[in-house]
Amino acid sequence: MTKRIALATSAELAELHPHDLPLVDALRTAGLDPVPEVWTDPSVDWSVYDAVLLRTVWDYFVHFTEFTEWLAQLDKAGVPVLNPTDQVRWNSDKQYLLELRERGVAIVPSQIAAGACLREVVAGLAGQQIVIKPTVSGNSLHTVRGVAGSPELEQALAELPDLVYLVQPFLPEIQSAGEWSLLFFDGEFSHAVVKRPADGDYRVQEFYGGQTTPTEPTQAVLESAKAALAAAGPTPVYARVDGVVVNDRFLLMELELIEPYLFLPQHPEATRKLAAAVAARV
Repeated sequence: MTKRIALATSAELAELHPHDLPLVDALRTAGLDPVPEVWTDPSVDWSVYDAVLLRTVWDYFVHFTEFTEWLAQLDKAGVPVLNPTDQVRWNSDKQYLLELRERGVAIVPSQIAAGACLREVVAGLAGQQIVIKPTVSGNSLHTVRGVAGSPELEQALAELPDLVYLVQPFLPEIQSAGEWSLLFFDGEFSHAVVKRPADGDYRVQEFYGGQTTPTEPTQAVLESAKAALAAAGPTPVYARVDGVVVNDRFLLMELELIEPYLFLPQHPEATRKLAAAVAARV
């Protein structure tokens, strides 16, 4: 029998994002029956599926408690999730970066701070350009950039919700050289892009005017990305390794194992590789 696989998406993208349509066709060619399902829809019977592939659950961090409860529901029903739920839980909080640092991965210098500690950490960086983002977040939600100690950043801090935050130096290389995204399927490198923000901005997402260019990574960048992925544990079905090169050294910014944009439309062969990796796990 053909195995059915749910493509978990958000209510805003109930019919899937256009970039996933080639993947749907590739999954069918690989012998699967893919069905889009909104992860927050209480009427969905997830137990009828042979697996759930997380795709555009791009609102999970907004409904984080509900998301973790949903993962537990899938575990209880015995429905495999790609990537596995234990890996997804670990990856859902950016504090994993500090774990990877302990395992020898070069990361963007990072401190974790919550509540009153946030102002203490920022005060210790007076005069430096910094970026502050929640450890559970996406799409630059509640992310601020500014000079530590400046009135502008103090005002921004006052408006932030009471969450746990990641405090990092702002790296001008993101504006000049761009941010790398390297895509891996079943541990094998597939393709890469460089993302650059709009003039005067620091956010590389297309929503904020960022531009993306397909690019072949240098051997040093590729090996650094592979090392970061290997340090994360069992090989995931899909992964996106984001980082920036500073002084000829690749620094990991994020390791995306939940719902990353995979830059598939421009890469038909990559789409087939992902479909084959998914089919092999179902």
